[in-house]
Amino acid sequence: MKPIDLRSDTVTLPSEAMRQVMANAKVGDDVYGEDPTVNRLEALTAEMTGMDDALFVSSGTQGNLLALLVHCERGDEYIAGQQAHNYKYEGGGAAILGGIQPQPIDFSADGSLDLNKVRAYIKPDDSHYARTKLLSLENTQGGKALPMSYLQQAREFANEQRLGLHLDGARVFNAAIFHRVSVAEITKPFDTASLCLSKGLGAPVGSVLCGRRELINKARRWRKVVGGGMRQAGILAAAGIYALENNLDRLTEDHQNAADLAQGLEKIAAIRVLREENQTNMVFVQVPPGTAEELKAHLKAQQIIIPTGTNLRLVTHLDISGVDIPRIVEAFTRFFVTIQNGC
Repeated sequence: MKPIDLRSDTVTLPSEAMRQVMANAKVGDDVYGEDPTVNRLEALTAEMTGMDDALFVSSGTQGNLLALLVHCERGDEYIAGQQAHNYKYEGGGAAILGGIQPQPIDFSADGSLDLNKVRAYIKPDDSHYARTKLLSLENTQGGKALPMSYLQQAREFANEQRLGLHLDGARVFNAAIFHRVSVAEITKPFDTASLCLSKGLGAPVGSVLCGRRELINKARRWRKVVGGGMRQAGILAAAGIYALENNLDRLTEDHQNAADLAQGLEKIAAIRVLREENQTNMVFVQVPPGTAEELKAHLKAQQIIIPTGTNLRLVTHLDISGVDIPRIVEAFTRFFVTIQNGC
């Protein structure tokens, strides 16, 4: 049977066509600015996002770290969501490497940060406090596409409070597809935006940090400092270009597959499916206590891989097709029927 991996859209494998363009990529030394394929990728993403400039980096984590380093100095603070990737899941890099303090607050139900709550956490201009310098948002957040109106409100708020505004746009292309807008319409309110190529777009490696030219110039130096200066990186950049030119529109299929998966799983009385109207390619499922490990083993035996735990995030991506969804639903259903029958 074909393996189906629902753990993340990071597990996608490069297609043969993508591998071919990687093999044929023209390369040079990117640290000297001489890799033509990297330069092309950076120009392409800057144009797509409506930003002045862009910087190819090894990962979304590195892109977010560089953004924090260019917006903040030691003793400064950034505000982000309690479950935000660049607060919770990036090893505390901003604090460790930049001396930058995080101020996390809870996300609202739609994935946004309540700007009135943000205002309450901005520190006074007083030597007792870290200096609040940056508001960091995430789109999508938990698979939810932020409302378009909110993005402009966040820009106006940042201007009012004299804050920088960063977007962790690891899945911003999913948000653009959901709202049926260009990615530039989402990124234009931001000073910087980090975009992943290695999730739904299917590239094997890499992200791009886009932003105002002076910020990207600073980020280029910090990239070197943290060990991110790559040499003949055009082999990797070529995959990113292919992904941007070929794999954007097909994200709609991932969203539809996630909706179909949610609809199928909702018929199983033993589990609870959590899926909001602004959800993209993720389905969140709560399974009964004591069943998680058995369920995982049952599915693994049928070449279906899911995360560990009772709160599951199931992610659809380009290696999962519409014909795979009934197979997943059937495997879940069979397991819970067996449990119900006491077998």
